[in-house]
Amino acid sequence: MTDGRTTVIARTIARTVVPLIVVTSIALLFQGHNLPGGGFIAGVLTVTALALLYVVYGTDSVADSLVRGGRSTEMALLRGPPATYLRSFGVGLALAVGAGLAAMVLGLPFLSQGVVFLEHVPVFGELEIASALWFDLGVYFVVVGALLTILSVVGAE
Repeated sequence: MTDGRTTVIARTIARTVVPLIVVTSIALLFQGHNLPGGGFIAGVLTVTALALLYVVYGTDSVADSLVRGGRSTEMALLRGPPATYLRSFGVGLALAVGAGLAAMVLGLPFLSQGVVFLEHVPVFGELEIASALWFDLGVYFVVVGALLTILSVVGAE
């Protein structure tokens, strides 16, 4: 799985820490409209987890393990050219701008927030869904796309 240049300790730490980073990233993404956090810090944490996997396992190994038997050239999320990451950047930018324009279509100021409360949701009880979540998702994809582009360009040199 690895090329032999990493230690057992590094691989074990990566397998332990990466899921914790991803779960924390998701939690920060969903609490961003109420508490400190949001798309930016969640995106930075996600890229940090991927960077740790890159360092420990290498880009080829990480991409192949995510595909599991598929054609890894089509699933170029992790080792693809910067154009693949720029697609994430574009989708995020469209989501963030769309979240702001949606309020304007309804006659409200740009980026006005609306909130819907769902009651009797299993496990959660009451769930709050804010329109700011779409903006946070957009920022998340912009940050992930931009930072992965930087990592791929710098890492190629």
